[in-house]
Amino acid sequence: MTVAPDHAQQGASHRYRAMRDFVQSMDDTVPGKFEVTREGIVHDMMAPVGPHELTTAHLRKRLEKVMPEELVAHTGEPDVEDESEGIMRRPDLMVIAWDDMEVPGSFDPRTLIAAVEVVSRSNPGNDWDTKMRDYPLMGIPVYAVFDPRTGTGAVLTDIHPTPGGPRYATRKDFVYGEDVTIGDWTIATDGLPRYPPDKLPV
Repeated sequence: MTVAPDHAQQGASHRYRAMRDFVQSMDDTVPGKFEVTREGIVHDMMAPVGPHELTTAHLRKRLEKVMPEELVAHTGEPDVEDESEGIMRRPDLMVIAWDDMEVPGSFDPRTLIAAVEVVSRSNPGNDWDTKMRDYPLMGIPVYAVFDPRTGTGAVLTDIHPTPGGPRYATRKDFVYGEDVTIGDWTIATDGLPRYPPDKLPV
């Protein structure tokens, strides 16, 4: 009676590991950021410099000014991985305890206090749609989105069960210039950069 589900689970796990191995082999050879979702591999061709990275730097500095010393607003590697869900992501910024960073491989998503994304100019749906679905599946309690295309954003919290799986129950939208609360900490959003109008996707 349980043979088919076991085979299906093993197949999904094998497929996920194959995608993860491919993504990790591509990280240093192809520009952009690779992630794994249930649908497959996501390749975000980010510009190496500009408003995206500047926004991330501003947010990191502002958060670390108000957070306790045992926490860090971390950018970069490693990935956040939930093999049971078949998801591997790399948030632009992760609020996490120093102690929880002392792991040999990917971060456990359930140790993250918050994930912060700066919306990509080339693939905004990855941040606004699929990560909004994936992060509650992975158990990340707070997801904050900053969108330099529009000067707006949102903070999502309160994971709750739905027929489609865990989802965030609470969404608080904001516009640049307002203060925004991420977890227990409130930061200003004034002065965050915007994408130039001529660089907006058609």
